[in-house]
Amino acid sequence: MFSERVVNVGNVIIGGNHPIVIQSMTNTDTKNFEGTLRQINDLADAGAKIVRVSVRDMEDISSFSKIVTYSKVPVVADIHFDYRLAIEAIKAGAAKIRINPGNIGSEEKIKKIVEVAKEYKVPIRIGSNSGSIGKEFRNLPRYQALAESVLKDVRLLEKEGFYDIVISMKSVEVKENFLANKYLSEMVPYPFHIGITEAGVFEDAAILSSVGIGSLLINGIGDTIRVSISGNPLKEIEIAKSLLVLLGFENGIRVVACPTCARTEINVERLAYDVKSWIEGKTVNRSITISVMGCIVNGPGEAKHSDLAIVGTKNSSAAVFLKGKLYGTFKNCELKDVLLKLIDTI
Repeated sequence: MFSERVVNVGNVIIGGNHPIVIQSMTNTDTKNFEGTLRQINDLADAGAKIVRVSVRDMEDISSFSKIVTYSKVPVVADIHFDYRLAIEAIKAGAAKIRINPGNIGSEEKIKKIVEVAKEYKVPIRIGSNSGSIGKEFRNLPRYQALAESVLKDVRLLEKEGFYDIVISMKSVEVKENFLANKYLSEMVPYPFHIGITEAGVFEDAAILSSVGIGSLLINGIGDTIRVSISGNPLKEIEIAKSLLVLLGFENGIRVVACPTCARTEINVERLAYDVKSWIEGKTVNRSITISVMGCIVNGPGEAKHSDLAIVGTKNSSAAVFLKGKLYGTFKNCELKDVLLKLIDTI
């Protein structure tokens, strides 16, 4: 289902059948060139493909221009209120700009931004949140008001012959967030940037973002994602990558484990954590599922649904299954080497 159109953000393509793109945003002072660039490149090394930077005033433009030059990934300029900042950010090398037309001002100012964006072939992300709903839509259900506010701005850009558009609607309410994105995704062909705004600190953000982003992705909505966390943005990438791997939208190794019961003959939790540590940093070119099971009752059956399975026994050994078939029984001290060798054969 995903978007019909594609948009180029620097050398990153979003939309269509292209992989879902992880992005984040810096929380450093943009005027601090070295600190901001360091954070961007750390995010890139962690897995971010696009990073957004606040451009708050004209004094930020000079630093932003240097940041764009040395960044490992395309940089998006986050603009509010002053249309001139959007124009200067584009000229400074922004790979995309994010604006909220509702706070930019008159239609004439939007037209001036579009004119420059066309000239430099820079896409525009437009969006809304609960604080930027158009007055004319406030009598509608809020999810619909969010969507209609964005649609109004989309039509404004289209009227100017501009179609390099990325849509973003975010709410702190997961259900509202889902309904708004679903509503608008059925009306426009553009790529969607999805996430849950104001999701909170790590633990809360992990839950809200997993539900909010996951529910949209499994319904075919969303081309680029951001997990919003209050704090270190590197943690956003950690959750985003895990989410995409666990849902099967990105190649990687997923470790699943039984919830344990009275039949359990091993410490399943400890073995599952061991397996996760063994595969840490290992790259694969497909999605692989490894099951860790604690008894022979469900173990072999569950193994049929996994690429690899370890069924532990109380005898300090475990049965290893490959593609649902028994591969062999090994001592616990042998499991790591056996597992890593088999992963390379899948």
